[in-house]
Amino acid sequence: MRTPINEMRLTIESRSINEAFSRVAVSAFAAQLDPTVEEISDIKTAVSEAVTNCIVHAYENTSGRIYITAKIFEGGQIVVKIRDRGCGIPDIKQAMTPLYTSKGGERSGLGFSVMESFMDKVTVYSNLGRGTTVTLLKQINGRYSDD
Repeated sequence: MRTPINEMRLTIESRSINEAFSRVAVSAFAAQLDPTVEEISDIKTAVSEAVTNCIVHAYENTSGRIYITAKIFEGGQIVVKIRDRGCGIPDIKQAMTPLYTSKGGERSGLGFSVMESFMDKVTVYSNLGRGTTVTLLKQINGRYSDD
């Protein structure tokens, strides 16, 4: 197992107001890699989608905690994990299919597709009744700065 150069942990309540905070917190942490504006925007968008999934799907009609960790590794790689202890996803493959939504209505079903288009790798692990973890990996072409 690789050892990160730096890491952060954040726990937020599953409230819509905290989605913006989480994306700013992770992007501020990622800034030490000296990313381009596009790279930081990619990270913000993917984190926003993952956190929104927790708020809308994991804790439907209730609230809970969302756990976010971000780790920076040698060579400019950032790994962000967004985890909940909600209802879980019954069929991950189906949930990750573009345009699939379990909610209907105003939901587009593009959350995982958006994450995959902005990050280098997205993995999802879920256990019914115990929660879901989304792992986002991005290689930043800048360099690590410990200034």
